[in-house]
Amino acid sequence: MPKVNIALDAELVVEVMVLAGIGNPQDAVEAVVRDYIARGHRTEARAVSRDESRRAGEIVPPEPPQG
Repeated sequence: MPKVNIALDAELVVEVMVLAGIGNPQDAVEAVVRDYIARGHRTEARAVSRDESRRAGEIVPPEPPQG
């Protein structure tokens, strides 16, 4: 996979490293980006699934609160 080099604020990267518990700056930022993308895919899949249920006339139970 091709690599891209970007410049980020050092304080931002250190905060990501601390929150992610990862000592390598590149790995920490990569983990956060991958998680962000995965969450987007999960949200998209869940939204499509709920929309299909509504169109089919199925009863959709309420979702538990997130967080």
